[in-house]
Amino acid sequence: MSEPSATVGGSGTERRGSLLKTLTEDAFAAAERYLALHARLIDRARFANAFRGGQAGPVLHAVRAYQNPDGGFGTAIEPDLRGASSQPQGVEVALWALDAVGAFEEAIVLGACAWLEANSTEEGGVPWVLPSVLDDERGPWWQPQGEEPPAALNPTAPIAGLLHHHGVKHPWLEAATEFCWRGIGDLREVGAYDAMCVLAFLERVPDRERAEAEFERLRDSLRAAAAIDPEAEGHVHTPLDLAPRPASMARGLFSDEEIDLHLDALIEAQQEDGGWAPNFTMWTPAVVHEWGGFLTRATLETLRAYGRLA
Repeated sequence: MSEPSATVGGSGTERRGSLLKTLTEDAFAAAERYLALHARLIDRARFANAFRGGQAGPVLHAVRAYQNPDGGFGTAIEPDLRGASSQPQGVEVALWALDAVGAFEEAIVLGACAWLEANSTEEGGVPWVLPSVLDDERGPWWQPQGEEPPAALNPTAPIAGLLHHHGVKHPWLEAATEFCWRGIGDLREVGAYDAMCVLAFLERVPDRERAEAEFERLRDSLRAAAAIDPEAEGHVHTPLDLAPRPASMARGLFSDEEIDLHLDALIEAQQEDGGWAPNFTMWTPAVVHEWGGFLTRATLETLRAYGRLA
């Protein structure tokens, strides 16, 4: 979930010192207006929590609205999965939202864990997407890998990492963790999406010595998953997708100059309407602003983390 376009021009950015750009107050206000006009409730609530002192409660209520009676999540909590059926990616998106506000509510999380346990393969993880997606409206790339799809690091790894980070105890997590270690151990080359999933796991899993060893082994491949050129076009992922915060495990993969160039480019990519646009296919009109709201909020959080808000 990552992602360039027009700009708010010179009026939207200013230089800090002689080199680094910051997002001006006017440009931030334009982004906030974009969110008010276009973003989903869940992203507006997360923005309010992050920037306006908002309570965690509205985010929890928004997450609950996407949770099905079976404990899983559907109904476009992941915007490209429009159907009501629960999918593994929905659980990941829900857990990131809870993590963002520091409120891993037990009822929500244990319900999700029960669903994960019921929908895992013998390998111990969950597939990228379940065959039930075929009955739903969805982005054309959401295709299951056969009638009995295998478990995948995307999204098993970030789900397991987040559960470890918040000290969740559930039988599913032990088997999922072992699946992740096996899957990561088999990797030699890592694509961008898997790279983000692997990093989410390695940043949070309790066995720090093993995590650091795997990170070092995969260092070159993880770096290669990001487009180093800030002007790269198409559906690429940038160093900031892998390292959205200075404290991110992947931050050490990139030089200060590379990170600063991408932060400058991110500021310049703000559109005239105040938001940031996806660089991947918008297959139905509804997802344009649903992803736009998600990305605009996430972009503001990254810029703040790196000290790039005026």
